[in-house]
Amino acid sequence: MINKVENFDDLLGQEHLTSPSSPLRILCEKKALGHSFLFGPTGCGKTSLARIIAKKMELPFYEFNATSLKVEQLRKIFDQYKNTLEKPLIFIDEVHRLAKNQQEVLLPVMENNSVLIVGASTENPFFSLTSAIRSRSILFELYYVSNEALTILLDKTLIQTKLTCNNDAKEYLVSSSGGDARAMLTLLEFSSHLGLNITLQNIKSLRPNALSAGCSEAGVHYNLISSLIKSMRASNMNKSIYYLARLIDGGESADFIARRLVIFASEDVGNANPQALTLSTSTMTSVSKIGYPEARILLAQAVIYLSASPKSNSSYLAINKALDSLENQKILNFVELKEIGYEYKMKNWIEHNQYS
Repeated sequence: MINKVENFDDLLGQEHLTSPSSPLRILCEKKALGHSFLFGPTGCGKTSLARIIAKKMELPFYEFNATSLKVEQLRKIFDQYKNTLEKPLIFIDEVHRLAKNQQEVLLPVMENNSVLIVGASTENPFFSLTSAIRSRSILFELYYVSNEALTILLDKTLIQTKLTCNNDAKEYLVSSSGGDARAMLTLLEFSSHLGLNITLQNIKSLRPNALSAGCSEAGVHYNLISSLIKSMRASNMNKSIYYLARLIDGGESADFIARRLVIFASEDVGNANPQALTLSTSTMTSVSKIGYPEARILLAQAVIYLSASPKSNSSYLAINKALDSLENQKILNFVELKEIGYEYKMKNWIEHNQYS
């Protein structure tokens, strides 16, 4: 459809990377950017940013996906630019899926800088890349596109395409896209085939519900459960219930959520409210037998209870300090039985059970 991103200023919602004062943009303008990996959610502009980098640095652009990339394709490009003054930019999407042999092929050209490697991933690629590649590259993180940036993008697109859209339809286009600019533009494109006047009714017929990030991707999975824990720790019941709903809506296992609540009850509530551990354990047992959809009620009850409970992490800190002391070889002598009042009561036992 629509909305070609030609330069840094065209890419909305990632100002920390595209503003004139951002390190990435400065490095590109100086043609000094090295091998880089772009990490962020879907539809945030990773591929567009890679193309902008190639254009700004005046490099030939080759685009691949790690799931279908063949080593022979890479070697052909390497040979094409061997012993030339020009070097290409090789962009690899879903870079976290690169096999070990594919990574080994990239390593020599990264070492001699005969090509510029730029990768993109919805998961942090540094967990799947070899240490040799990590040490030769920089990681840049992109974020969900804000509703404000999506609104600006939508207005620009409507002008370019000469489409009309009432306020209700515009609001739904933005709010239901979940920070995914590509999803918003895709929905707009499909809606345009139903008529040049974009209506809320047509949009909702194509997307009845707002997009959810789900929980299948490691980054989203971690961020949602982490947000739930932090909200309960802050005793913010409204936020806690919201993130619980996000987890449930994204398909997270009720058993997994319940296990994390049991851990939280001991680690963060602790002896400030010992009953919290009993309730959480009971929730875990009940959830395993009941399942969804009713399990959502039990989980909500436990989350509200834990959020409202007083907090103490003294047990968590105490055992960690004790284990740290053992790692530092601070080994103490066994407590003498007489120090704890057992000498008289266990005198005969002690006398007849000495280690030789």
